[in-house]
Amino acid sequence: MASPTSSPQIRPGGTLGIVGGGQLGRMIALAAANYGLKVHIYAPDADSPAFDVAHAHTLAPYDDAAALAAFADACDVVTYEFENIPHATAAVLAEHATLRPSATALLTTQDRLSEKDFVTSLGIPTAPYRTVDTVEDLVRALEALGRPAVLKTRRFGYDGKGQRMIREGDDPAALLAEFKGAPCILEGFVPFEREISVVAARGPDGTFAAYDPCANEHRDHILALTRVPAPGLTRTTGDAAVAIARAIAEALDYVGVLAVEMFEIAGPEGAARLVVNEIAPRVHNSGHWTIEGALTSQFAQTVRAVCGWPLGDTARTGGMAVEMENLIGAEGDAWADLLAEPGAHLHLYGKAEARPGRKMGHVTRLKPLD
Repeated sequence: MASPTSSPQIRPGGTLGIVGGGQLGRMIALAAANYGLKVHIYAPDADSPAFDVAHAHTLAPYDDAAALAAFADACDVVTYEFENIPHATAAVLAEHATLRPSATALLTTQDRLSEKDFVTSLGIPTAPYRTVDTVEDLVRALEALGRPAVLKTRRFGYDGKGQRMIREGDDPAALLAEFKGAPCILEGFVPFEREISVVAARGPDGTFAAYDPCANEHRDHILALTRVPAPGLTRTTGDAAVAIARAIAEALDYVGVLAVEMFEIAGPEGAARLVVNEIAPRVHNSGHWTIEGALTSQFAQTVRAVCGWPLGDTARTGGMAVEMENLIGAEGDAWADLLAEPGAHLHLYGKAEARPGRKMGHVTRLKPLD
């Protein structure tokens, strides 16, 4: 297989390794199959939905160095579907295969503190933030940033997990105790007009391609709805958002697909300002609309980028407006009604159990522009 120090262009018939067996890995695997690639999934969970659509899989913990090495040796290139894998895992993989995105990009973006330090070093605004390890740190941070503010774990947070809003009257010590000693960060509250995200790709040769910025709506801290084009977003602000995503990708020497979540804040005399919230070094929930809504899906684009192939066209299909709705928990039980809905494109993730807050699938709808 490929040397980890080489910069290969993987040929059809080669093997793409994916670390993580959830719905993102599943959809990457499906896209890879369309390009004639074999897919090998590495995950620790026997019921991983990506296993169902892969050529091969390895069922092993993320800290099993021998299993990781054998997996990587069997692959031409390795990518991952989520960022919360140990840095030691990425290091082992990089020793045995070409890893894209790199272990450095992973290390930078999987910790909220290092991520914000990196973004601010580029001169790109973020919410004001402070490191929190002790109650004293939290008290000082609240004095500096004020209330409301958001206390978050530095690692392993997603879909609202690992974060709490701190308001007037809340006890800092009691709230910090809920995090059970995990390193934290306090972020000042940002009064935003809308949340947008830019999903983009960068190839090993430095080529860059971005999808149209989309607007995101959350319910119970979980993405519920994504709309493209983003309602109310001006062309100037959208171009600025894409420029931010490109600056981040280039500074990381990034290879693959990433998503940059941003807040749009109203400025004086109607001028908008963008603040980066988070970077996801992978395909992203807000990019699911691209399967039907763009000429190249984010999953096909990931395959193209990590295999060293030309990036695909990111234009919207027919210039249509697109809406992507997540199916969370029992909402997936409405699959028959959705199949009967004209123009609805249903995707179910093959998860056996529907739990509250669990993403079971999504549905995409294409509509004429108003």
